Amino acid sequence: MDIARYSKLISPKDTGHNEQREAKLLERCPPGHEGPMLVDMPATILDSSGAIITWYLPDALTDDTQVSTDLLAPTLEKSVKANGNWRTNQEQFKQGSENVGSTPGCINISLAWYQQGHEHLSDPDVSASLKGPSSENILKAIARPAAITSVALRVMHPEQYFAGLRTFSNLGEKAVTKDLPQMPETLQYWASVFNTLSIISNRETPDHRDHLSIPECFDILTTVGNYSYGWMRMPSLQLVLKYNSGCMMAFSGRIVRCGVDHVEGDRIAWAWYMRDSVHIYAGVPSCGWASVNSPYAL
Repeated sequence: MDIARYSKLISPKDTGHNEQREAKLLERCPPGHEGPMLVDMPATILDSSGAIITWYLPDALTDDTQVSTDLLAPTLEKSVKANGNWRTNQEQFKQGSENVGSTPGCINISLAWYQQGHEHLSDPDVSASLKGPSSENILKAIARPAAITSVALRVMHPEQYFAGLRTFSNLGEKAVTKDLPQMPETLQYWASVFNTLSIISNRETPDHRDHLSIPECFDILTTVGNYSYGWMRMPSLQLVLKYNSGCMMAFSGRIVRCGVDHVEGDRIAWAWYMRDSVHIYAGVPSCGWASVNSPYAL
């Protein structure tokens, strides 16, 4: 597979839900092996040109890093109708209890957020989750995971890392000149080079693509909690990766189709990504593909 060639076959609005189209794409651009391949050890997956498609790092996060999710309990509880006590469940799984069941939900945290359908039509705004009284606690809770994933990106895709830094520099200037509320203050405490974070608790995810992300950029996913039999599918690559607690993986959500099923126990996924519309707004050109031969590599 040539990832650059493959990306040109995917429409900017392609969500990856059309199974017939996906079957044709797989036939046209096969991954180079027959049938699904299981991956459960650290790996980088390359295309035919040496571009890096996926980084896979099981057990990348320590227990101390994992429990920071507990600080976001009140915010996550508000994302859905309460059907359980998140904080109590977090305390239970940290103590090793088998009887857990965190509230399913999803929160989006961003310092430059567009409402759906409003890209390029207005200035971005700080996400709703950072506008309330919990904003300071949220920024503190995500600081350490944000720093860890940013450092990981510096190794995985240096050009994207520096593009992220330039984006925030330009956003800071625009926030001042356009008098954008709350963004300058949030920028001071935002510890990631990614502009958006989604935290997803105990949800199945059908095979899909994130058509709002940047094709050449990595999303970084980490997963925490007390659960078993976690696997992530990447059908466009014919891969099934062990999605255990503490796992970190990076890939282009715009290009690589992925999905996860229900697990036994509590699973909380952190998805860090960069929105193409935010980079365009900040005037930062897209980066190239990550490569083992990159001039930016350490």
